[in-house]
Amino acid sequence: MIDTKKLDIYDKIHELYDKRREVELGGGEDKIDRQHEKGKMTARERIDVLVDEGSFVEINPFMEHRSPDLPKGPGDGVVTGFAKIHGRPVYLFSQDFTVFGGALGEMHAKKIANVMDLAAKNGVPIIGLNDSGGARIQEGVISLDGYGHVFYRNAIYSGVIPQISVIMGPCAGGAVYSPAITDFVIMVEKTSQMFITGPKVIETVTGEQITAENLGGAHVHSSISGNSHFQAKTEEEALYMVRELLSYLPANNTEKPPRRELKKDDDYRPDLAEIVPFDTVRPYDMKKVVEQVVDEDSFFEVQKDFAKNIVIGFGRIKGEVVGLICNQPKFMAGGLDIDSSDKAARFIRFCDSFNIPLITFEDVTGFFPGVKQEHGGIIRHGAKILYAYSEATVPKITIITRKAYGGAYVALNSKSIGADLVFAWPNAEIAVMGPEGAANIIFAKEIQNSADPEAVRSQKIQEYKDKFANPYVAAKMGMVDDVIDPRETRIKLIQALDMLQTKKEERPKKKHGNIPL
Repeated sequence: MIDTKKLDIYDKIHELYDKRREVELGGGEDKIDRQHEKGKMTARERIDVLVDEGSFVEINPFMEHRSPDLPKGPGDGVVTGFAKIHGRPVYLFSQDFTVFGGALGEMHAKKIANVMDLAAKNGVPIIGLNDSGGARIQEGVISLDGYGHVFYRNAIYSGVIPQISVIMGPCAGGAVYSPAITDFVIMVEKTSQMFITGPKVIETVTGEQITAENLGGAHVHSSISGNSHFQAKTEEEALYMVRELLSYLPANNTEKPPRRELKKDDDYRPDLAEIVPFDTVRPYDMKKVVEQVVDEDSFFEVQKDFAKNIVIGFGRIKGEVVGLICNQPKFMAGGLDIDSSDKAARFIRFCDSFNIPLITFEDVTGFFPGVKQEHGGIIRHGAKILYAYSEATVPKITIITRKAYGGAYVALNSKSIGADLVFAWPNAEIAVMGPEGAANIIFAKEIQNSADPEAVRSQKIQEYKDKFANPYVAAKMGMVDDVIDPRETRIKLIQALDMLQTKKEERPKKKHGNIPL
């Protein structure tokens, strides 16, 4: 006799798998093929590349819109769930361009908000793979309300869990603001764009003609606007960047970043004595100094094509993750301008949020002069660096390799704004301004009235260096903790980080400060 109850349950199980297959097909084979023709992966293929094999667990696969004006849309255009990367948990969403062009509607937003809430409750990173035409017009104001729910969570979970956005297609209109609030944005060359208003709207309103790529492509946002932190040649490369980035980050703001065991190595680095020219006007590549100090192949640069006069990124020293902020004498003599101030300040605040010690390599002529900089708000933007360093409570160490002049010396993690330790190399010049400029001002009459102005000028420059601009003057006043042999820089940093491991520092209780935005 046939057990009808048994048949019923198996029918239901088969129905379940049929529905799952329908959801997994998204917009159907034709639209999947079109996605591939553009050189793009599907939402689920991207997840497979990103996460550890077999670790993805989907959430809310059967959610759909409730708009009478739209056809059926499996999964409502977004795949959400949790997985593991390097064995560590993450939550994620991946927008599905094959369903309504990835446009965000009520249920689409609800799925994203749900997975963000789960990430925050569990204290793990959230990753967004963005590929969307923007708000779903057919759902009207409900779709805009959906964006609001996502933006709100981006903001309130900022500094609580790491948030990473990967732009893998169009990201237009309101859709751009969610990535803009997240900690890191990764873009793919030629296939991803971000803009508030597209080329057609711009042409209609202003008459300007421009392509989508030239308006908001990866190169534009990585080198000009600074909206993107990383630029990848392919989608696969972008997803591998996410994996590498996460290896430097803690799961949340209550944890420390993951340590890596390092084989015993000689920490004395003789090459450091040769990299920095003694002549203060000769440029050099600060990245070569960084590479000598951090563990081999561990420097992971952030925003490398934007504001090149400052270098930021993550590295490891004896297996411990650190955040590096470094003047770059190869560009603008390492001076600070509007863009480099913004770049440095935001990175400092990220590291402080997630318990990553800060190491500053300083060789700075000052804040960059000029009418354009002054009118553009260099005072306000430069103040962001001062603010960021001052409010940070993580271990903060500064190495002055050569020049440290004026307000920029103060701004770049000086003792007066809270540095735990400041080291200087023996050729460092710490002063209100460079010796040449100072001598010209202080001894102007004496130089002008002398029989040999150039000889007197050279003499006065040397006098100024001896009296004011050498590291021992600052060391005598306690503004430099030690003058060190450049070749021992890594050793000193290892010792300092070890000593500062248990650092605890409180700030006055307040709702929040008012950073000069």
